[in-house]
Amino acid sequence: MGTPTRWYDAYVFDLDGTIFLGDELLPGAVDVVAKLRAEGKAVKFLSNNATNDPAMYCDKLQRMGLAVPVSDIVNTIVTTVRWLSGHHPDAALFVIGEEPLQRALLEAGFRLTDDAGEIDIVVASYDRAFDYRKLQIAFDAIWFHERAFLIQTNPDRFCPYPGGRGEPDCAAMTAAIEAATGTRCRVSLGKPSPLMLTEALRGHDVDLSQCLMVGDRLATDIQMALDCGMPSALVLTGDSTLDDVSARPHDQRPTYVVEGLSQLLPH
Repeated sequence: MGTPTRWYDAYVFDLDGTIFLGDELLPGAVDVVAKLRAEGKAVKFLSNNATNDPAMYCDKLQRMGLAVPVSDIVNTIVTTVRWLSGHHPDAALFVIGEEPLQRALLEAGFRLTDDAGEIDIVVASYDRAFDYRKLQIAFDAIWFHERAFLIQTNPDRFCPYPGGRGEPDCAAMTAAIEAATGTRCRVSLGKPSPLMLTEALRGHDVDLSQCLMVGDRLATDIQMALDCGMPSALVLTGDSTLDDVSARPHDQRPTYVVEGLSQLLPH
C-alpha cells in the first residue's frame, strides 16, 4: 500500500464520500482534478446513487465549485437503462426508486406499472419513499403471480452523510423484497459490477493497468478494481477505514491508501 509514486493514463473517481460529502467538496478535489486535466489525463466520475441523474450531478458539482462535463459522469441510472435496453427492451417495469430513475426509464421507452399482474421486472433502488404498498406490489408480482424477477441498481447498504451519519440505501429495499418473496436479486448494476467501468471508459482506449480507481468503499469501489484487474486507491474520507483494510487478505487490498485526494498525485 502507501501513496502513488507514478501517473496513470486515466483516473476514475467515486463521488459520494470521495469527491464530496453531503453538499461540500472534500479537500483537494478541485486542485487534484485540475492538475490531472492539465497533465492530459482522462478523468471520469462514478456513483452508485440513482437519486440524481448525471446532469443533476453535473449541476451539483458546479454549485460546489467543480466544473465537470455531464459526459464524464456515469451512475446507476445510466447502467440500469443501458442493461435493460440491451437485455429486456420490452419489459414492463415496477420501479422502487426515485423520480430521476423513473424519468430516465420512461424516456428510454419503457412502460412503468404498479399492476402486479403485468410486471416483468421489479427494479429496486435507493428510494426514500419506500413503503409497505411498494413491498406488497413487488411481492405480488414475484411470488403470487410468479412472473417477475428482481434486479437492483446497486448493492450499497447506506449512503454516507456528513458527521458519520447515513441513510439506508438500495440493499435495504432489495433485502426486504428477497425476504418476503424467497427469491434472490438476479443482477446488480452498480459497483462492483464491471458494467460501471465499461460505461465510464466508453470511447477511451486505455489499458486497465494504466487506469486508477479512486474510492472510499472497499466492497464496491475497490472490489470493482480488483475484479477488473486495475490498480486502486482507497481514500479515508468516507466509508472504509484502515482497520477494514487490515482485515482483508493481502490480495484483496487496494494498491494505495491515502488520507485525502491530495495524496493521489506523485511528487
